Amino acid sequence: MSNAATKHLADIRHLALDMDGTIYSGGTLFPWTRPFLNRMTEMGIGYTFLTNNSSKSARDYLAKLEALDLGVEADQLFTSGLCMIEYLRSHRPDFKRLYILGTGSLRDEFSERGFTVVGNSADDAPDALIVAFDTALDYDDLCMAAYWAEQGKPYLATHPDKICPTDLKTVLVDCGAICDCIESATGRKPDLVLGKPHASMLDGILAKHQLEPHQLGMVGDRLYTDIAMAEASGTFGVLVLSGEATAADVAACPIPPDLVVPDIGELGQCLQNAAGNAVRTGR
Repeated sequence: MSNAATKHLADIRHLALDMDGTIYSGGTLFPWTRPFLNRMTEMGIGYTFLTNNSSKSARDYLAKLEALDLGVEADQLFTSGLCMIEYLRSHRPDFKRLYILGTGSLRDEFSERGFTVVGNSADDAPDALIVAFDTALDYDDLCMAAYWAEQGKPYLATHPDKICPTDLKTVLVDCGAICDCIESATGRKPDLVLGKPHASMLDGILAKHQLEPHQLGMVGDRLYTDIAMAEASGTFGVLVLSGEATAADVAACPIPPDLVVPDIGELGQCLQNAAGNAVRTGR
């Protein structure tokens, strides 16, 4: 690890942790995750779980993390679905009626926060179309989403990921690929894509914990979302090789991450070493 990376790691006060491919794969918790989180607590480094996966509500994720024996509070979790809700409330309060191509869990999350989710009727026009990661994708729903895109309705997507990491022998088609399908049918791309790497995914963490960008580490397994967001926001980008990205991907990347580690277990050791070095040098 370079001296520059060691110096930056010593400044870290909080971590934004990607989930799929970083703390677990599919339904399997990585063996180093729990010891890593315990070490962060001992070191006084906070953390927020961050995911682009909008197929589940925040309530679903809290239940999943609880089932994995990870005690997580609601304010330690931020999803691309919640990011969309915050964006609409702050920037487009006029978007009250939504057609959501997403799971029932996600639609319920929007309904519980005061939005009206319209059904599959051309007579029930929405203010905007929202496309998410729909793991129960229905053909009629997809066609209606394409119809509203074709009709020129404001069109937003929760995140750009084309596939979702999994330990299953399959390919999980994600939100970005669903948007590609709509584009093929209508010629239209989303007007706005939130989620990583959009800076709004980190803005709330920085404000809530009163952090400067250099005090926040963004940790994830994808160069084009996790690391791109770190670069754009001025935070410290850590790529783990426990998910999608490979060493070959890093070698081909024009702007490499600030730090590359095999997994977050190794990151924990790097953070501890950096803290020890800072004490020895009187920083």
